[in-house]
Amino acid sequence: MSFPAFAQQGPQAAQNGDTSEATIIVTGTRIPRPEYDAPSPVVSLGADTIQSSGQTNLTNFLAGYPALLGSSTSADNAGANAGIGTTGINLLNLRNFGTQRTLVLVDGRRHVSGDPGSASVDINTIPTDLVERIDVLTGGASAVYGADAVSGVVNFVLKKNFDGISARGQAGISSRGDGGNRFGALTIGKNFADKRGNFALAFEHGEDDRLLASDRDYLSGTQAVGFYRTPYATGFSRVPLNNVRYYDSSRIGALDFNFDGLPEYDGRGNPWDPGLSVPSAFQQGGSGTLASDYGSDLLPQIRRNVINAIAHFDVSDKLTLFAEGKYAHNKSFSIGQPTFDYYLFVEPDNAYIPTNLQGQAATNGGFLLNRDNFDLGRRGEDITRETIRGVVGAKGEISPSFHYELSYVYGRTKVTNHYIGDQYNDRFLAALDAAVNPNTGLIDCRINFTPGYQYNQPFTTRAVNGSTFTPGQCVPLNLFGEGQSSAAARQFISVDTTNRATIEQQVVSGSISGDFRDLFSLPGGPIGFALGAEYRKEKSNYVPDPLAQQGLVFSNKLSVEKGSYDVKEAYAELNAPLLRNVRFAQNLEFGAAIRFSDYSTIGRTTTWKVDGQYAPIRDISIRGTYSQAVRAPNIGELFGGASQTFGFINDPCDPATINLGKASRPANCAVLLTSLGANPATFLDTNSSNIPGTASGNRNLAQEKAKTWTAGIVLQPRFLPGLNISADWYDLRLKNAISTVSAQELADLCVDQASINNVFCAAITRNNGGSQPGKIVGFSVQPQNVASYSTSGLDLNVNYLFKPQSDIGTFNIKAVGNYLHSLKFIGTPGAPITNDRDTQFSPKFQANVDVTWAYHGFTLTYGLNWYDRTRRYSADAVAGNPNLVDPKYIYYRDFWQHDIYASYDVGDRFQIYGGVNNFTDRGPDLGESSYPQSALGRYLFVGAKVKLASIF
Repeated sequence: MSFPAFAQQGPQAAQNGDTSEATIIVTGTRIPRPEYDAPSPVVSLGADTIQSSGQTNLTNFLAGYPALLGSSTSADNAGANAGIGTTGINLLNLRNFGTQRTLVLVDGRRHVSGDPGSASVDINTIPTDLVERIDVLTGGASAVYGADAVSGVVNFVLKKNFDGISARGQAGISSRGDGGNRFGALTIGKNFADKRGNFALAFEHGEDDRLLASDRDYLSGTQAVGFYRTPYATGFSRVPLNNVRYYDSSRIGALDFNFDGLPEYDGRGNPWDPGLSVPSAFQQGGSGTLASDYGSDLLPQIRRNVINAIAHFDVSDKLTLFAEGKYAHNKSFSIGQPTFDYYLFVEPDNAYIPTNLQGQAATNGGFLLNRDNFDLGRRGEDITRETIRGVVGAKGEISPSFHYELSYVYGRTKVTNHYIGDQYNDRFLAALDAAVNPNTGLIDCRINFTPGYQYNQPFTTRAVNGSTFTPGQCVPLNLFGEGQSSAAARQFISVDTTNRATIEQQVVSGSISGDFRDLFSLPGGPIGFALGAEYRKEKSNYVPDPLAQQGLVFSNKLSVEKGSYDVKEAYAELNAPLLRNVRFAQNLEFGAAIRFSDYSTIGRTTTWKVDGQYAPIRDISIRGTYSQAVRAPNIGELFGGASQTFGFINDPCDPATINLGKASRPANCAVLLTSLGANPATFLDTNSSNIPGTASGNRNLAQEKAKTWTAGIVLQPRFLPGLNISADWYDLRLKNAISTVSAQELADLCVDQASINNVFCAAITRNNGGSQPGKIVGFSVQPQNVASYSTSGLDLNVNYLFKPQSDIGTFNIKAVGNYLHSLKFIGTPGAPITNDRDTQFSPKFQANVDVTWAYHGFTLTYGLNWYDRTRRYSADAVAGNPNLVDPKYIYYRDFWQHDIYASYDVGDRFQIYGGVNNFTDRGPDLGESSYPQSALGRYLFVGAKVKLASIF
């Protein structure tokens, strides 16, 4: 539930008798001006709006706004969904152009990143209760704020001049008694020196509890449903199935004596039950591990502590000194998946082989073991992020029409990631090879009693890149059955690693702004201007644990990522009010801005913007902007080391997927497979696990360039006081975009181009000949300046505040809507266009409506958040196979959330409030764990707020 308010407040103020035009700094410009004169569409969300939503997580709150729907929330960074080091992080994503293209500011100034290698700010570090308002400006703003503002700016404006004591407490929980949240905030402020100075100290603490997939019956056990290739001879190609299991792996072990990839026995020696075959890597029923067992955390545990200090002092009417300080200590914890192994070779004399299979093992000369190692513990992350930020500066006026500001910002984030539940590769493989020690007659690791021992594992993906122990220390490990290994064995193979990162930012800036009223004025008023310069230095240093750097553990082999850059910038902005308060021109103005930048990495760039606004009468205003934005590559994109990564790939050349892409796919697959010695007519994708690959940076990257235009109308009719309507069309086109595709996208793009002679095919490794020719066995990804993105659509904002003549209170109707006309991606120049509209988090239509009634201290709000259905299967996939899936499953159902909020003011100093979010208790769609609705379900919250006069 969100309660966005318009930036254009002038006419409403006038109807209340306030006709003054106080100038402020509006997000999107550095020129002081009346707020309602801003030509760029800005939506402001106030502190009361945040409280009314019931959200203490600002990212969850903002994701209810259409332009920020695709933001990266805690739910996106929990369990197995979280990338290494991202558990619990919260990042904003405007227009679905990526978190790296959304600039986050605090009081109009940059903030240090929370994500190593990037400029993305962790919103968990922003103090929720200290926020006065949040300004959301969509569209290019690089000319005003510099790089990263390609898709827009989110500016958190903090409270100032606080005098007294304010405290707020809130607690919430789902109707199922889980997913709890607790929040507390205390702010103390004091004016001093006859109100020439003010100092405020604010502290807040927040707690979010874990939510597990196993906490929901419909997501765990045999009840969990997913969409799979049909096991039946007739019907649709994709069908919803429950009780789906991996066809070749088990929690107790799957034993393959024929070396054909298919197990004959389970780990207890029982014949393998293949169930009903579900192509190509699953079975329904039988002996395999339930796919749902790999379900992990839906929400991470988060503990937030943020301390802020803000002060200013008016030395004179010409000089104000100001300072800010912040310390944020955030901890995130989440558990994901266990380790898993395929094609472990078991020696014929292994001491733990089930008795009934020992003879066959000896005759066979050994066998292969596949296993899902749940009994050895799940892997997870326990991350501590510490952020400090300081701002010092001076501002004032040279004359009534000339103002200045100088400031210095320093920020540092330290990330300590304890990766838990990992395993030593060499110890695991040595402990697996258990036999009877001829010297003692006891079961022992073969390495302990065999001089010159050599690992005999020709098929496993676990690499032995060195030794972490000496012979004699090894403890034998029993992998046959579940829970059979000793505590000593588990301790021997297990290890927690620690990755560390430090991110630093320094910004020195100075500006002069004002107008030329003392020299001349146009018919509409004096020309406003802003001139400034800025120096910024960014550093990021990511150092993985030495064990991870050497590839000695099960999880990814990681490399050091270290880099820095600086940028020198100069900018100018102009606003020319051509006409004002004349016939047929209530207001006519023109604006322009330009910024010159010199990066130590990519050299010089130029960004610019022009805008205009025309109001023939005070009721109607037409506005528009046109700009060029630039984004320089970040540190991770430039300097990222070659690290191991993994990806699940459904081979696009498999018979089940070959017709689900572009028209060129079948022919390209035929050429590709034939060149590798495979028969395209009989080729099958046999991968059932993720595939190892490498990911690295690219020092040859250049800047991205975007062109953005907006055109809108603002209606504030005098015949209906209190009504404000704005509609703005936006069009954003990004070229030379830096793109790192996923492993699946890489495989698809390889065969969906005009030919296979492209950069994507060069980055995919397939078997050339051998027993499984054509099989994908590896990939390599790195960022490239090869992509293009574009989006266009319509933003609609409505705000109607009215009070009937009878004393029945005040009513406020607010609505924010969006029509997404297009969201397109082109992987390489000349490649086919992929239209991502109607995909997850990119609906065609979206609306957020709130109706509020206030009466004598009592407030009641109903909120509705809705967005249109989105595709489960792409248009290309459905066109390629009209029998792909039952038509009712082509789309996910649309999103509906109904919220209710109430508050009561007990006098002027105390307020109680509470509400229910998603009171209809809608959950995820069939086959999903958190889309389009969260599995949290109905959520209830209560809170209280108290304000006291100063006690000093």
